[in-house]
Amino acid sequence: MKPLIVGVGGTLRPGSSSETALQLALEAARRNGAETVSFAAKDLQLPYYDPSVQERTLDQERLVDAFRRADGILIASPGYHGAVSGLIKNAIDHAEDLARDRRVYFSDIPVGCIGVAYGAQAATCVLHNLRTIAHALRGVPTPYGAAIVVGESSYIQGRWVDPATRERLALVGTQVSTLAAALAPGIRSSRSA
Repeated sequence: MKPLIVGVGGTLRPGSSSETALQLALEAARRNGAETVSFAAKDLQLPYYDPSVQERTLDQERLVDAFRRADGILIASPGYHGAVSGLIKNAIDHAEDLARDRRVYFSDIPVGCIGVAYGAQAATCVLHNLRTIAHALRGVPTPYGAAIVVGESSYIQGRWVDPATRERLALVGTQVSTLAAALAPGIRSSRSA
């Protein structure tokens, strides 16, 4: 059975730099033998997460179900004023619906983190934010996380063209899928139905 890697990333604008970064990492995970599902742009237009509300929209249910089935997670956030965007944080907050599952939150699954911004400081801050969130959700951040700077020579007309940047994004996807494959048998047996 192929490990399932769930990707969350981007902005409300389809094809954003953080969404295309996520897609490159997911491509690497697929090349490494994983099955992937992506939540980006319109998929992330969710109501604000409210733990006191029992009913969820179909989009919220789809995201939570994917989190529940995931053997690994990839998260790519743009840097908004040095932090994870509200859109991405709201999507991640939906993992709270897994608090009472047999496998709580992202317990013991690999989480690949990608911060994308127009400056190195913001990209690094976002990467740090994401790694802290992964730890808080009991996930295991991959050894490599990517702080990606959008520049004139790296991102042209909606495409990541710099080979080093593409390689860094692929490394995050490969590490998530490799670790997920190694851990998946134990993860699957502890998942709640």
